[in-house]
Amino acid sequence: MAKKRKRKKQSSWRIIITTFIILFLLIVVLAGARYYRNQAIESEQIRQEQLARKEAREKVIKQHKQFIKQIGPIAKKVDQSYDLLPSITIAQACLESDYGQSSLSQKYNNLFGVKGTNPNTSAVLTTKEYVKGKWVEVKARFQIYDSYEASIRAHAELFQKGTTWNHRQYRHVLAAKDYEKQAHALVQDGYATDPNYADKLIKLIKQYNLEQYDN
Repeated sequence: MAKKRKRKKQSSWRIIITTFIILFLLIVVLAGARYYRNQAIESEQIRQEQLARKEAREKVIKQHKQFIKQIGPIAKKVDQSYDLLPSITIAQACLESDYGQSSLSQKYNNLFGVKGTNPNTSAVLTTKEYVKGKWVEVKARFQIYDSYEASIRAHAELFQKGTTWNHRQYRHVLAAKDYEKQAHALVQDGYATDPNYADKLIKLIKQYNLEQYDN
């Protein structure tokens, strides 16, 4: 009887141990399956986010190129008689109007943030200017144009005629014969308050191959 009880006891322990091992293995398998499932979900989320960002970038670039295609021929036609490089004009329009998305360009065809004084031909808007080392919001009166071409032509005439206080204000801009020199001349002659203005223009020209409009 004692041997039977001993064998029965050993058999019970084997069952318990076997059951424990099986449960442990099931837990490990389930945990592993859950881990890999979470990894797969996370990877898919990352892939979807990357795809969404890529599509968003492509959409933005497409919009940028459409704007450039719209104003490029206009700038080339206008700038030929003003000693200006169309690539610079196009880059300025892209930068200053946010590729035609700014309210100033959409409502009033003002691509370059040109100020106005006549209430009949201008509108008051809020803008940002770089003053004493920082960007500040200011209210200013901006010129209204009836077309992009009118805005580009007025922009070109500004460089030719200069300002009311200095008719030779933009002499270095007019003298520059390549887009990098002309970009830096804009800062030198006081056209822009942004210290990085020239670098931004040059980057845009290279990114979208705007030099093609100079030929």
